[in-house]
Amino acid sequence: MEHIGVRETVRFMGLTFNWETLCMTWLAMAIVIIISCLAVRSLKLVPKGWQNFIEMVVLWLHDQLYAMMGEKRGKLFAPFIVSLFLFLLTCNLLGLIPFLESPTNDLNTTLGLALLVVCMVHFFGLYFKGGHYIAHFFQPVAPFVIINLIEEIAKPITLAFRLFGNILAGEILIIVLLHLTTYCVLPSVAWLIFSIFISCVHAVIFTMLSMAYLSNAVKED
Repeated sequence: MEHIGVRETVRFMGLTFNWETLCMTWLAMAIVIIISCLAVRSLKLVPKGWQNFIEMVVLWLHDQLYAMMGEKRGKLFAPFIVSLFLFLLTCNLLGLIPFLESPTNDLNTTLGLALLVVCMVHFFGLYFKGGHYIAHFFQPVAPFVIINLIEEIAKPITLAFRLFGNILAGEILIIVLLHLTTYCVLPSVAWLIFSIFISCVHAVIFTMLSMAYLSNAVKED
């Protein structure tokens, strides 16, 4: 139990890197790339296998994007949203494999992704709406700018800690149950199945919130 939350770090050019998190992140990216390549390697009119899974994910996310921000804006952000969801899902599930840990049980990963989303929100908000995007912070009346700014600061914090906390807690409980597996095999299996469900749910939540934030910034109406 003493290794939970402890990261092996390395120093490079005066910077400290979490070596284990970096390795798991690259592994997750490799898995996503391999699955995507398998899905499009031999496309069929009636999909099956990996093609069927990827098409389900892509079509579902496209429908959500089009409903939130319209087809024109939705097509622009679809590659990013699909990649984000597949990456998060893979990262969350990695920790359920013995001797591996999820990159998302490290706050550096979740906070980095959250900051990326929030930076995209403001960049594209300014790009598409210009001064009108800045003006919405002062609505409905000017003093509301304080509340609106607090809300913007809270967005990356809540996004990051929600994902980080749930994934870390799930992995800690799995380790605890594995240490007690001699006495309670059934609870261990039940919690593992529940953890798979939670991993999927939190990948969906992070992705849907990202879509909602982007939609509010760039939608035309």
